[in-house]
Amino acid sequence: MRKLKNSELKRLTIEQFRKTEKIPLIVVLDNIRSLNNIGSVFRTSDAFLIEKIYLCGITARPPHKEIHKTALGSTESVEWAYEEKTKDLVSKLKGNKIKVISIEQADQSTPLNSFIPEKGVKYAVVFGNEVKGVQQDVVDASDLCLEIPQFGTKHSLNISVSCGIVIWDLFVKMKINSQK
Repeated sequence: MRKLKNSELKRLTIEQFRKTEKIPLIVVLDNIRSLNNIGSVFRTSDAFLIEKIYLCGITARPPHKEIHKTALGSTESVEWAYEEKTKDLVSKLKGNKIKVISIEQADQSTPLNSFIPEKGVKYAVVFGNEVKGVQQDVVDASDLCLEIPQFGTKHSLNISVSCGIVIWDLFVKMKINSQK
């Protein structure tokens, strides 16, 4: 076994990425403080063909040196937009028949591993602030909450880690499993 060289990775150009069919998934960042977390979400979203990212509230926007440090250029490939109020965005998304899922520990949450996306449905997943999580009014407006099962003494994950887990899980369920 040998590591592949960058030239062997069959990377898409930005133009090819933009033309590639995306999975029906939108990422919403609700008041994310860390610029490194924002960059990491862009990079993960690029890797798994996310349709769009919405940056809401205090979430910083590209171009920014600290976002670029972890995004590694993915702010150029992944479509994104800014919305001031996350709850208003949720209303707009739902008005466009997009199911909104908050990633949050809630009394009626569904474990991520139990969630089966419906074919033909577009989803938006909301990730919340590093300290306070997804705003309660956004949770209230969501169609459901998904929770990443955790088994240790800490029951919280960094937002970029949570995003990677959720996006990978949904990518597998929406793209890879649908091709079988």
